[in-house]
Parts: sequence; structure tokens; C-alpha cells
Amino acid sequence: MAKLDPSELYELAPDRPELGEAVLVQALDGFIDAGGARKLAAQHLLETLPSEVIVRFDHDQLFDYRARRPVMVFARDHWESYDAPELAIYLLHDEVGAPFLLLAGPEPDVQWERFVAAVEQVCKVLGVRRSIGLNAIPMGLPHTRPVGVIAHGVPPSLVDGYEPWVETVHVPASAGHLLEYRLGEAGYEAMGFAVHVPHYVAQSVYPAAAAQLLRHVAKASGLELPVDALDEAAAATRIALDEQVAGAPEVAEVVRQLEEQYDAFVSGRGKSLLAESELPTADELGAELERFLAEQPPRD
Repeated sequence: MAKLDPSELYELAPDRPELGEAVLVQALDGFIDAGGARKLAAQHLLETLPSEVIVRFDHDQLFDYRARRPVMVFARDHWESYDAPELAIYLLHDEVGAPFLLLAGPEPDVQWERFVAAVEQVCKVLGVRRSIGLNAIPMGLPHTRPVGVIAHGVPPSLVDGYEPWVETVHVPASAGHLLEYRLGEAGYEAMGFAVHVPHYVAQSVYPAAAAQLLRHVAKASGLELPVDALDEAAAATRIALDEQVAGAPEVAEVVRQLEEQYDAFVSGRGKSLLAESELPTADELGAELERFLAEQPPRD
């Protein structure tokens, strides 16, 4: 059977500029995104830096509308709007004017290999030299300690200086992970970062993790990326969490145990933080904190 042409999945802007050796940041929605860190980081970049769409993908070929139904607004006697999904590559400029690319939007539900081939075609046309993927995973960590990160990349020299957090594990695939893998096979510099989010706040917005993602992207790319607003939001979130934990002694005790486990690991005295432990599960710990969080007014 003849393979379908990947170029039929996307449309390139006709007046795209010369970028030289560009960096592609990829932040696809749909897979695990603890604390909404990946999505928040991408939104923050689009809202704070100059941007324009230079590649738009044909979502009708990649999206399962019945699995993830877009939102429509009905106003009294008519349909007022439709929140059409958009998967695109944006051209952005950092705080000193340096260009880079951002792949953002819903993760494709189908045709992953064809989609990855399409992105690789775009990388060749636009002169991409390195891709950097964003991820956020829930872990048994306290919110009172720094946000950790797992770094991975091909060639391995891209992540020199980062300590591994785990040996070999089997995890569900995502289109973003496959893209990093295939680009690495094709000879591109392909890397990614997965920040650690306390599992008891994984369902809430956690700006500290988004800020940490952007700091590591900046370090790996040489880009000047804005994080001040995220840091301010993270500080406010920390205060709210501290207040909520202080109001529940049983939760405060569990957070204290998580702190001890984290400190033991950092000092080299403890097991991997990904290992099983005798601490309460995410559901057990999260149930109490989520009750407190639900009582709080929504935060932007």
C-alpha cells in the first residue's frame, strides 16, 4: 500500500522568514500534564512574546472529535461560537529578538508516524537544529521543595550535568515522545524535560513547574524567555498551599514525611523517588488537599 504524503497534513506560510539554525519547542496537549505545566508554559510564551502562525496542520485528519469534543456556545436561540481546535507551529521572538519555533495544540489522535514525518519535513524547510519537548509528571514530592526535572536527549551530551532519576521503565507513548525519538533517529538534536509536580496538586494549575520548564528550555537553547509572571503566580500558589496544609494536621504530617523522603534522596541516603514507598498514595493524600482546594475561589 502506498504511503500518504505527509506534506498533505500541513500548510506552510508563503512569506516565512529565514531562521538560520532554529530551535523547535514542542508542547502538545493530550498526554499527562501534571499541574497543567506544559500547557501553561506554552500559553505564557504565546501571550508574552511576539508570535505568528507559520505552519498550520489539517486537524480534520488528525483529531478524533468524538473522543475530545470541542466546545460550542449556545446563546438563547442560536449557536454563538465554536472553539475550533488548532494544531500549529508558531514563530516567536524571545526577549532580545532571537527567533524560535513553538509546536502547540492538541496531540494528534491518529496518524502519528505521518504527523511526525510531516514535522520532520517542516524542520528541514525551516532549518531546525534542535527540538525541545515539554512534559510534567506527578510524583511523591512536597510542594515545599524545589521543582525537579528529568532531562533526556540524543545525543546524550545534550543533557550533560543532569542526574538521571530512573533507570529503565516502560511508559505509555505520546506523539511528542515519538517525535523526539524519530527526530533523534534522523540526526537532529532532540531533547526534552519532564518537571516533577507534587501528586496532590497534579489536577490544579502549578505555575512553579511551568516556570521551571521555561528555565530549562532557556538553558538548553540560549533563548531569553520571560518567567517573572509565572514566578509571581507560583509564589501566590505556594502561600495558598501552605495555608491549606496548615489547616489540616493530618495532611501537614504527610507533607512532612514527603519532605523527609525528598531530603534523604537528595543527600544520597534514600531510594529513587520513583520507587514504591510506604507513604500514602496520591489518592489518599490528594483527597484531603483537593477538598481544601475546591473551597478556594478560582485563580487566574
